Amino acid sequence: MAVLIDTSILIAYERGQLDIATHVVGREAEGFSLSVISASELLHGVQRAADAAIQARRLAFVEAILARFPVLEIDLEVTRTHAILWSNLAQRGEMIGVHDSWIAATCIAHGLTLVTANIREFDRVPGLQLENWSRP
Repeated sequence: MAVLIDTSILIAYERGQLDIATHVVGREAEGFSLSVISASELLHGVQRAADAAIQARRLAFVEAILARFPVLEIDLEVTRTHAILWSNLAQRGEMIGVHDSWIAATCIAHGLTLVTANIREFDRVPGLQLENWSRP
């Protein structure tokens, strides 16, 4: 099954807390991608950098990630999936963050497994396949 990499994994990788290569090697044929939401979150982190040197380092990292992985956009199918997901979570009183709900909807609409360190949040989403790369 193809895989969507969550922002939490990419931030851990940038900080040297996780080696993505150890998880990707041998699985290249599965296909790895990012959500446009994760791309925005990463670029937001660039803009919030404390100084120009950190901003330049973060921008280089983000641009390398964006060049390496396809970015999935929010299309009508993702939008419909999101509306259903949002409604179901609200009815159960188990809302998740807005960005996370769009990432989950992208995975469900495209039949992707989500790789995240944020299992507690995403575990509330019925039908979402999860992998946790933050575990040793």
